[in-house]
Amino acid sequence: MINRVLIRIKVIQILYSFYKGEGKDVANAEKELFFSLEKTYEMYFYLLMLVNEITAYAAKRIEREKNKFLATEAEKKQSLKFVQNKFAQQLANNQTLNQFKKDHNLSWEQHDFLFEELYSKILETEAYQNYMADADCSYAKDKDLWRALFKGVISDSETLGHEFEEMSIYWNDDAEVVVSFVMKTIKQFEESNAENQELISMFKDDEDRKYANDLLRYALYNANDYKDMIFRNAKNWDPDRIAFMDVVIMQTAISEIFNFPSIPVNVTMNEFIEISKSYSTPKSSTFINGILDSVVKELRASNKLVKAVSFVN
Repeated sequence: MINRVLIRIKVIQILYSFYKGEGKDVANAEKELFFSLEKTYEMYFYLLMLVNEITAYAAKRIEREKNKFLATEAEKKQSLKFVQNKFAQQLANNQTLNQFKKDHNLSWEQHDFLFEELYSKILETEAYQNYMADADCSYAKDKDLWRALFKGVISDSETLGHEFEEMSIYWNDDAEVVVSFVMKTIKQFEESNAENQELISMFKDDEDRKYANDLLRYALYNANDYKDMIFRNAKNWDPDRIAFMDVVIMQTAISEIFNFPSIPVNVTMNEFIEISKSYSTPKSSTFINGILDSVVKELRASNKLVKAVSFVN
């Protein structure tokens, strides 16, 4: 689940904090990186847990409305289709999800206000209304509903975003990417797998875990060399006038260009330019593009892009 887009962003954030903080302990920076990535994976489970929490809230609300004094006929005859959604029931019994919740003490306790808001918004959506009106009660339709709700309601919830920020400082920028993996997870569910349905693992393979560690280490250990390249290719700029975040982004990009020969240079450049659009100044992407392009030309001219180059002893 932790893809390289997330890893690049996390490495940049760790580097920025490393240089702005008082301590300059590389080992602590590495620990902080993986703790941050683990927290992102934790968010994945919190989002999956929302399916059960919203369903449980809806069931309680329907029951309360049915049994209230002077309940209307419409309230008494409310359909239970939503709360009996087969995908939601399967997810609630998922062994991996429930074990992770237990091991990491995850809970949405005292968040009924959030479930109330999300459920109220769900009731207003076309996806929900079409689902409830459809006589088809298939498992596929049940999955499709929740994919639509994550895309159209949950991912757009400002209240949920605020709650995530309150719960962890590591979740400020992760929701959009993590929601996309939740939607991928829902798509992969098979009814026949019952409670044994696999969820997405934290890393696709050991190579991505190693990539995260190495990208940070190379960027830290070779910082002076990489910064020299940046400033040498920014001849018309006073180093003090270059945004610090721009330097960190370019330092990380050069770390990838130098040390990961399987990643095409244009992919690296495009990825870090996109990151700069969200994490630096409005003009940073153009500036970073120009400097990185110049750095790459310099490296090619000196044949340093033929294979990975490591300055780490």
